[in-house]
Amino acid sequence: MTLGGALARATSRLAEAGVESARLEAELLLAKACDDCARALLYAELDRELNAEQEAAFDANVVRREKREPLAYILGEWGFRRLTLKTDRRALIPRPETEVVVERALEHIRGLEEPKVLDVGTGTGAIALAIADEVPTARVTAVDVSPDALALARENLDVTGVNGRVRLVEHDLTSGLGKHDFDLVVSNPPYVEPEELPTLQPEVRDWEPHVALVAPGATEQLARAATEALRPGGWLVLETACGAGERVERLLSEIGFDDVTITPDLAGRDRVAEGRWAG
Repeated sequence: MTLGGALARATSRLAEAGVESARLEAELLLAKACDDCARALLYAELDRELNAEQEAAFDANVVRREKREPLAYILGEWGFRRLTLKTDRRALIPRPETEVVVERALEHIRGLEEPKVLDVGTGTGAIALAIADEVPTARVTAVDVSPDALALARENLDVTGVNGRVRLVEHDLTSGLGKHDFDLVVSNPPYVEPEELPTLQPEVRDWEPHVALVAPGATEQLARAATEALRPGGWLVLETACGAGERVERLLSEIGFDDVTITPDLAGRDRVAEGRWAG
C-alpha cells in the first residue's frame, strides 16, 4: 500500500470512529510508523510503498485510535511549552490549558533569586519541569499520590536537562503539605465531579487515570493546605474547571488569600485561579 492510500484509508476509519481531527491524526500516526519522519515529508512521497513492517505498525496504531485511545498515548510523547514529555496511561496528558497555569505561575517567581516551588499532583511532571526549564534558579518539589505517575515524571526528568533542580516525592494531599517556606504552590488538581465523568469524551473517561480527574473537594483541600506551605506573600496558582471561576475565587477569598484573580484560557473559559497568601 502507498503512503497516500494508507493515509486516505486511515482518515476514513478514524472519522467513522468519531475522531474529530481524523486527517491530522492519521498523518501523525503515519509519520510515526515511517520511523518518525516529519509530516511534511509524507506529501513528498505519497506514491512510495510502505514496507510490511511499517504497514503493520501503522494499522495497529490506527486500531488503537479507533478504540479512542488518546493520540498522545499512542505516540508516546506530547509537547508542553518548550518540552517534549513522555506520555502514557500512568498520568494525565499535558494540555494547552495547563500551559496557561505555568505562564501565570512564572509571573509570580520571575525576579526572585532562588524561588522555591511546590507542584502538587505532578503527573507527567509537566508543570514542575516547565518551571525548572524556564526559571533555571528555581528549586521545585513535585509531589503525587501515585507511584506510577511519579515513575513517569522521573523518566521525563531524566530527559529534560533539569536534574538536580526538581525533587519528586510520593505524598498524599490528605496528609497536608506541611509547614514550609514556598514562594509558590501550583497545581492542576482533580476537578471533575463524579456525575460529570460519564459525559466526558471516551479518550478522557476510558483511558486517563480517574485518580487525577475526580476527587470531590480537592480544590478546597489544596487551597487550605497551601496556607501552611506558603511563606507570607507567596502565591497559589491552580487550574480550575470551566465555569468554576467565580466559585473558586470566592473560596480563595474566604480562606484568606488576597489579590485573587481568575485568568481565562485561550478559548475564554475560566481556567486559572490565583491568590497571594498574606500569612
